[in-house]
Amino acid sequence: MTKPAMKIGEISKPRFEFRTFGQNFDLQAKYMARLSVPIPEKVWERTSEEIYILSKTNDINNTKIRDGKMDIKTYVQTVDGLEQWNPLMKGEFPISKQVLENDVFPAFQIAMPELTKDTYTLEEFLEMIAENPDLQGVRVHKQRFGYMVNNTLCEVGNVLVNGAKIVTINSESTELDDIKKTIVDCKLEGAENINYLQAIKRVIGWIDKPLAN
Repeated sequence: MTKPAMKIGEISKPRFEFRTFGQNFDLQAKYMARLSVPIPEKVWERTSEEIYILSKTNDINNTKIRDGKMDIKTYVQTVDGLEQWNPLMKGEFPISKQVLENDVFPAFQIAMPELTKDTYTLEEFLEMIAENPDLQGVRVHKQRFGYMVNNTLCEVGNVLVNGAKIVTINSESTELDDIKKTIVDCKLEGAENINYLQAIKRVIGWIDKPLAN
């Protein structure tokens, strides 16, 4: 049976992902670039400014804001060391009290703050985050270079976490075996597989562990 081809920028069934973070993946990035098939020019290089909302009590819901829109993904399962995440909600600012009560703050797994307005701007939402000792808004700048290796969507990214520079490299697909082959082919064996939540928490000191290098 023919496996479905991964397509950049298109929604597929939930993907599994390998991702690691550190200071230098030059060798691995070289292999990834050499092994990549041609990809659309629009994903050769992309930059974005994002705000991740970190919660001391939550490791399963990944919340970020980009271009005035909120995106929450939730952890589903780990299979053969690879994590699978699903979309949980998408919203846009100004955001309603109902969405904050039903979707956003429950995802942080904290006590519900008092919400006295019907809608909240991004600035008002970030003020609430700043006032909560269990939450922190972290500004993340991404410069991402896209590839496709073994029918997996790949990228190498230069990332600034509140100004601290780290590097990430990843491979994602609906097919576990394709990711495993890409890990081997791109010399990523032995690199720790972690997600953005875990990496950012290490950078800001919430988790006392180093990154891959």
